[in-house]
Amino acid sequence: MNQLNGYERTIIGGGQTGLVMGYQLARRGLPCMILDANERVGDSWRKRWDSLSLFTPNRFNGLPGMAVPGDRWGFPTKDEYGDFLEDYAARFDLPVRTGFRVERLSRSGDRFLVTGGDGSLEADNVVVAMASWQEPKAPEFADALASDIYQTHLADYHNPGQLRDGSVLVVGAGNSGAEIAKELAETRHVFLSGADTGVLPFRPSDLKARILMPLVGRVVFHRILTTSTPIGRRARPKMIPRGEPWVRVKPKDLAAAGVERVPRTIEVTDGLPRLEDGRILDVPNVVWCTGFHPGFSWIDLDVFGPVEPDHERGVVGAEPGLYFVGLKFLYALSSQQIHGVGRDTAHIADHIASRERSKPAKLAR
Repeated sequence: MNQLNGYERTIIGGGQTGLVMGYQLARRGLPCMILDANERVGDSWRKRWDSLSLFTPNRFNGLPGMAVPGDRWGFPTKDEYGDFLEDYAARFDLPVRTGFRVERLSRSGDRFLVTGGDGSLEADNVVVAMASWQEPKAPEFADALASDIYQTHLADYHNPGQLRDGSVLVVGAGNSGAEIAKELAETRHVFLSGADTGVLPFRPSDLKARILMPLVGRVVFHRILTTSTPIGRRARPKMIPRGEPWVRVKPKDLAAAGVERVPRTIEVTDGLPRLEDGRILDVPNVVWCTGFHPGFSWIDLDVFGPVEPDHERGVVGAEPGLYFVGLKFLYALSSQQIHGVGRDTAHIADHIASRERSKPAKLAR
């Protein structure tokens, strides 16, 4: 295994959060290395399903120092946003090492040891810039489905052409499940299984959204629902395990498309999915839109609580020098949204700068 050059600051994850983290550190004169498992900057978006476009207009999709080009009220495709991230990294000359999948984060004396497939490096400060959605999650009974049923997870779904002919059960009625159910209903009968997660009272493309989205996004999500407010502290533990309200697809859209809403899928009986109301669906396809695990098993440090890492606004007190950004409701409901990245990363960058100023001068390594 190669020992890579050490860095004072290492960022794990090169999506929008990791790139902005690098930008914030650079603005403070604190160079870093950004590690990303993908082959290209922006691939975390490009690898998602083919028809995906962002739920928010360009006005809210820019990152600190750079706006998304084009119509302020246009909605970029996932490939266009991946390209924007690539342009962002190039514009600010951010040091991203692609193709480096981190397999272990541990301690090496008073420094952190970051180990990957082709080497390792040490760092005084490590920022884990990864969302709460990393490893596909499906119910244990998924393995009991009959072998002739085609099943795939949202993480591996790209387009309807993957599926076999015939009907499909989409399990999970969050935003992704609703979007995919609507798409699949163009060519087949679709059952959408799962509990309601709520619906925003407007569409992002509506004219009235130009008034309501800034109010909801910038005020409610960004300033009211935070860990600094009583209402935010009460809401946070309830909102972390829940899916978000539907943003673009509405119930009437699914009804018009012929999507059949059904209760939760609770088990498999004789190789077929069984619903909470007792019905057994004989379907040739199942798409699991059942979410993701955080995927932090590679972190070999005692920093985890029962639900998430133990942190205070991304700062891990038990391991000085370790930080998280991009987690769901890290500080505010906007923390997992593009427009919330700037504030959270600035807070972490300030903390790193303060920590380093407080250290005694070190001999050059």
